[in-house]
Parts: sequence; structure tokens; C-alpha cells
Amino acid sequence: MRLGLKMVWDKESLKEVVRAKIGDRKFIVVSNREPYLHVFQGDEIRCVTPPSGVVTALDPVLRACGGIWVAHGSGDADKEVVDSNDRVQVPPEGPAYTLRRVWLTKEEEEAYYYGFSNEGLWPLCHIAFVRPIFNEADWTVYRKVNEKFAESVLREIGDGAGFVFVQDYHFCLLSKILKEKRPDITVAQFWHIPWPNREAFRVCPWGEEILRGLLGNDLLCFQIRYHCQNFLDTIERTIEAKIDYERFSVIREGKETLVRPFPISVDFEKINQIAQDPGCDEEIKKIKRILRLKNRLVGVGVDRIDYTKGIVERFGALDRFFERYPEYLGHFTFIQLGAISRIRIKSYKEWNDEIYHLMIDINEKYHTRDWQPIILQKSHFGPKDLISYYRMADVCIVSSLHDGMNLVAKEFVASRFDNNGVLILSRFTGSARELIDALLINPFATDNFADTIKQSLEMPAEEKAKRMEKMREVIKENNVYRWAGKIIGELKKLA
Repeated sequence: MRLGLKMVWDKESLKEVVRAKIGDRKFIVVSNREPYLHVFQGDEIRCVTPPSGVVTALDPVLRACGGIWVAHGSGDADKEVVDSNDRVQVPPEGPAYTLRRVWLTKEEEEAYYYGFSNEGLWPLCHIAFVRPIFNEADWTVYRKVNEKFAESVLREIGDGAGFVFVQDYHFCLLSKILKEKRPDITVAQFWHIPWPNREAFRVCPWGEEILRGLLGNDLLCFQIRYHCQNFLDTIERTIEAKIDYERFSVIREGKETLVRPFPISVDFEKINQIAQDPGCDEEIKKIKRILRLKNRLVGVGVDRIDYTKGIVERFGALDRFFERYPEYLGHFTFIQLGAISRIRIKSYKEWNDEIYHLMIDINEKYHTRDWQPIILQKSHFGPKDLISYYRMADVCIVSSLHDGMNLVAKEFVASRFDNNGVLILSRFTGSARELIDALLINPFATDNFADTIKQSLEMPAEEKAKRMEKMREVIKENNVYRWAGKIIGELKKLA
């Protein structure tokens, strides 16, 4: 719908854009992580939503406009619920789109996902002082898996026209494969993580093939303009192609790829609505009772247990905070929520162990009979549970060392309809470009980080409300439907 001359983006306006721009073309999203997975729970099968920023952003889009989501079927009961074409309608409570599952062997998952994607590309792009590992056997499987996904996508398109929206670093080669076999389809790719500077990218042994694969896209999207610039600089110094810095495009072998920033976002209205549900208040009371938080100030962090998220630096700042400001002992509790991630990778296992031991050391140093400074909960929380924690928190800390966007920051703000709470946000996130009224920190500057925690807890209510109100306006306007609508509009221009 339109308000005056300004588009108000919601489910209905996105549907209108999809009908106008896509028409009868098939709309296909491709990602490694599936939006819903089915798992055995005793004798029953349960459908769960995995923790994933990609899922958080794209599930509302597919619910609104329909289409097909092609993803790796990773749940232990996934094969039990699909039809003969490996499809299942989702979400289960009200089917709105098709999930098409691709099956990978354990060996393929080990090499393509844990190996090349997350031991190689992930640390290469995040530059978080973890050495990337490149193994030729992993690269060979990575290529084969990209080809396997391409076969599934092409089967879903059939002989008709289509828009294909590829997600992230797991599929550097997919778009080129698709365009070679079906040059008539329109392909875009969203790179959710940072793109490194050209010097860092040079260490990848298959860098040229990756770049050629990404130039198979008609539209290549990054979170922020800086990452677009890094990509164009990398192309200029690595392969033969014409760079047009005015249009932000690359022309190679007669084909043009547009490179654009599209900051990803969340479903503001949905989060805002859940946050105001009376059940949320009841859940907050329950959490406070179980964790003995009555009359205490509360901080919260929500992250996958990943070395890029700055959890070690966060705990170090909390240690310094309690050391400098002992008046908060017994009065402030920090809750770290986070599902264990990629534990089969050595660096992740070591990081998981370091976080746990650091928490133990800090708690032993400061605890009292009925209080400990840090509560660590390594389990998966559904959207409603997370929103209860956001609502309960006096401060939310996002201290990523390097992050393409970080949707936790936006979820926290969207949940605070009371205009209360303070967001402490790393300058090294894409979110910091938009949420300038957060308290911005350098997570490596421990003393300043500790002082910022104190500042957040002592901030006057009027200033909290003013800051939160401004951030909520930003996210309300730049929500996930606007993000998707702008990308679809750009795709239509290229079709």
C-alpha cells in the first residue's frame, strides 16, 4: 500500500510487487539452511525452525509471496514427510510455499559445508584472526554440491521462466552453472557475510573460479556499499573484466553483473506484535523466577557460538565491568543465549571450550550465595522465547568482531514497543550503519566496552526512550518486505 507518495512495505505491498514484477514466472530461493526441518522426538515427528539469519529474513518473504525454497534437507526425519519429488508444504500450521529438499551424503556435508564453506570461506571473509583452511578435496566436493543444487533448481523451473534468488557463500559457483544451462532465467545472489579486501581474498587458491562463478549472476547483492567496493576492487585486481564504478557493475565476456547494497532486515510488525502478546509477559515472569532475576538488572546476548560474534571479548568486558564497578555485584546478571555451532570444526570446538571456561572463571571470581554474573544457555530458542528475553533485558549486547549485518540487533529493537532498553552494538556490524542511536563500541577496547555497559545501565529513561524510538522508526521503515521488494524490483529491470 501507499501512504501519500511513500510506499509502506508489508506483506500485502510485497505481494503486489511480486504480482507486478514476477507475474507467472517461478520464484525460487536457494540456501544451504532449510527454513523448517523435521526431527524425531520419541515416536513422533516434530517440525522446528533452525537458528539462522537467512531463515529469519526470508521465511516472511516466502510466506507473503509464495514460491519454492530449495535447501539441504538436514533433519533426521526430513525424508519421512516429503512427497515423491522431495517436496513438502510449509509452514506446517498454514502452508504458504514449497520446500524442496536436496539430499547430501555425510561426506558431501563434511567437505562442502564444514570444510570449504566454513573452514575456508567463512574465516577468509570475516578476517577475525582465524586462519582459513583450504583443502583441494573439499573444493572438489564443493563444486559437485553446487552442481547438485543446480540440477534441483533447474528441475523446479522446468521449461518456464523464472527468478532464482541464491543465498550466501555456500553457492559461489551455482549462478554461473544455472546461466550456462538456462541463459533466459534471471539470477540474483545475496552475499550475507562481509566481502574481504582484495589482499585478504588473494590467499584463496580458487579465487578466480569463485569470482567467475559469482559473475554468473545478473544481480549480486551485499549488505553495505563498502562490501560492494571490496568486491569490485577484487575483480579489478584478479580477473580480466570491465569495471564500471559509476553503475557499480562488472562486464565480462559480454555479460553485465550489477553489484548493489541491500541491507537486510526483519519483520518488524510480526516481532512487535509477538512482543505485545500477554503470553510474553507470563514467559518473562517464568524466566525471572527460574533464573532468580527478581529486582535485578538484566543483560542479554543472542548468538550462535561462533568466534566472529565477539563472545570472548564480551565476557572480558563484563569481567572488567564488575572489577571496576563492584556496586553492581549481585545486582546485574548477563544471560548469554546461543546454540552450539559447527562443533565438528576444530576452531569452533576450541572457541566453545574457551567461552565455557571463561564463564566459569568469571562466575567463580564474583558469585555470591544466590547470584552469579553470567548465565550461559547453549540451547535453541524459538522466536517467541527470544522475544521474551529481549523484552526482559535492560541491555542487549551485540559485540561481533565482523558481521555482514547482524539481525539480533534489529530483532531486539523491534521487540521494544515500550521504548525501553539499551542496545550496545559493535561498530564492525552492518547494523551499526543504520542503528546509529545504539551505544557503538569497539569490542576489542575492553575498558571502553566495560564503561559502556555501565553507561547503558545508568542511562536516564528519557534518553533510552528517545534513542529506541529513533531506531524503531528506522527498522519499521526498512523492514524485510522493503528489502525483498527492492531486490525483486531490480531483478525485473534485468529480466
